[in-house]
Amino acid sequence: MAIETPAKTSAGRWSRGLSGNAGPSRRPRTPRRLWVKIVVTLLLVVEIYPLIWMFLTSLKSNDDYLNNSTWSLPTTWQWGNYSEAWTTGHLGLYVQNSLLAVLPALALMLLLGTAAGFALQIMVWKGRSLTLLVFLAGMMVPPQMILLPLFTVYFQAGLSGTLWPLILTYTGTGLPLTVFMMATYYRTVPRELFEAATIDGAGILRAFWTISVPLVRNALLTVGLVQFFFIWNDLLIALTFTNNQDLRTIQVGLLNFTGDFGATQYGPLFAAICINVFGTLLIYLFLNQKVMKGLTAGAVKG
Repeated sequence: MAIETPAKTSAGRWSRGLSGNAGPSRRPRTPRRLWVKIVVTLLLVVEIYPLIWMFLTSLKSNDDYLNNSTWSLPTTWQWGNYSEAWTTGHLGLYVQNSLLAVLPALALMLLLGTAAGFALQIMVWKGRSLTLLVFLAGMMVPPQMILLPLFTVYFQAGLSGTLWPLILTYTGTGLPLTVFMMATYYRTVPRELFEAATIDGAGILRAFWTISVPLVRNALLTVGLVQFFFIWNDLLIALTFTNNQDLRTIQVGLLNFTGDFGATQYGPLFAAICINVFGTLLIYLFLNQKVMKGLTAGAVKG
C-alpha cells in the first residue's frame, strides 16, 4: 500500500516540519529600531532629568535644601525665589551687562566675518589662500595665552572699568571661526550671480549687501547662534576683565551669587541658573529649524 506524501507548500515549511531533517527553530530577533528607541529614550532621560531636578530645587527653601533629601520634592513651593534672584541677587543687572557685551561683539563679529568670507571666496585677488590660513591659525591660539597681555593693553589704554575689554576680546577670539564658517558657506553661492551683477553695473559693496547677504542669511543665523552660546556661557574672559560688581556678566554673577547678608541662598541660586539655562534653551528651540538649514547649506560645495 502506497503512502501518499504531503504536498509541499509554496514556502516548503509544512513538509520540512514533518521530516526529521528540520533544523533548530530560530527565535525572532528584536528589531534594530527597538534598540535605537531604547538608547534614545535613555539619553533623553539623562539629558532631561538634571533640568527637572534643577527646576524643583529652585522652588525649595534654604532649610528644605539643606535638611531634606536632595531628590525630594519641595516641602513648600517657593515661587518667590525667582523674584528674589532677579532683585536681591542682581540677576537683572547681570543679564543687562551680558547683553551689552554680547550683542555688540556679535554684531561686529558677523559684520567683519561675513565681509572677510565674501572677500576670500567671491573676490579674486592674490594671497587670499594665505590670508585664510592666517585666520585658521587664530583658531589654534588658546585664549588663556592672550588674557594677561590683553589685560595690560586695556589697562594702559584706559579701558579698564568698562565693557569694552569684553566686547573687543569676544570679537577677536570669535572672528577666526566666523571667517572660516562664512567662507565655507560662500563656496555654495554661484559666482554667476555676482558676474551678472557686475555686468549690470553693480559695485562690490552693492553686490555684497544686496546679493550675498540675503543668500547667506541662514548661515548668518547659524554662526550667530553658535557664537552667541560661546560668548554667553563664557566665564574665563568675563572673570578676567570684570573687577567691578556693576560690570559682572551673568556667568560671573552666578559664580559669586549671594543673598541677604552675603549668605548663599540655594533656592534663588538655582532659580537664577534656571533663568539662564531655560532662556537660552528657548532661543535654540525657537531657531532650531533655521540653524539646521544653515548647517546643511555649508555642507555641500556648489
